[in-house]
Amino acid sequence: MKASLKYKKWATGALLIFLVLFLAGWGTKDPKRDDSSTTKKLESLPRVKGERKVVTIYEFRSSVQEVSAAAATDMFITALIKSGAFAVAERSRLNEGVMIEKQLNAQGQTTGNVAERQLAGASYIFEGTISEANPSESKTGVGGTYKGLGAETSGQTANLGLDVRVIDASNGLVLDSVNVRKPVKQSGFSLKGIGAFAKSFTKKNLHGADLSVAKEKKEGIDKALRACIEQAVYEIVKRYGK
Repeated sequence: MKASLKYKKWATGALLIFLVLFLAGWGTKDPKRDDSSTTKKLESLPRVKGERKVVTIYEFRSSVQEVSAAAATDMFITALIKSGAFAVAERSRLNEGVMIEKQLNAQGQTTGNVAERQLAGASYIFEGTISEANPSESKTGVGGTYKGLGAETSGQTANLGLDVRVIDASNGLVLDSVNVRKPVKQSGFSLKGIGAFAKSFTKKNLHGADLSVAKEKKEGIDKALRACIEQAVYEIVKRYGK
């Protein structure tokens, strides 16, 4: 009898520790290379052999407060390079890098002749706009109690959308546009009254001891934005990458 009671106490303690560590996200993970489904789609595209079309983007526009236009521009350039379909001409930070190097060369402070060489001209210019971010399009929640143990789950879905236009640099005509929309999900789980549940399990007075744990998981807005951008670039490559 004593052994059985001792085992129940040990099992209850172990369960409480496990719940706390698991729901609190115990442990760390090493950084890893991006292997999302949209990245894999871009990298699965056939690499263009020989001379590639030169393209560029100046800057994304963002009407969404949570999204940085500069970050979106960098993500778009990265996606273009990942696709292997285009040669990307620097324009968004031209004055912070390339032009400074040309000026240094023109002043005789660097070797070579980069000051005398022209910049590569772009055939296509991309213009991007983050136009939609509904923070709470839908919400769900479920809760219940058993022997003093209360459990509750919750979910929320937002949406992020962007538009990309393809412009012919030779005449300024808008040739095409691509719009992409992605749901951004958030979920949560919580337990309350763990002490009361443990008391009903061990039949022992825990002197009012109780424990509550909660865990929330939310897809980052940057991750969702990158997925939208990579999908948009994938669509563009299928139309203009040859």
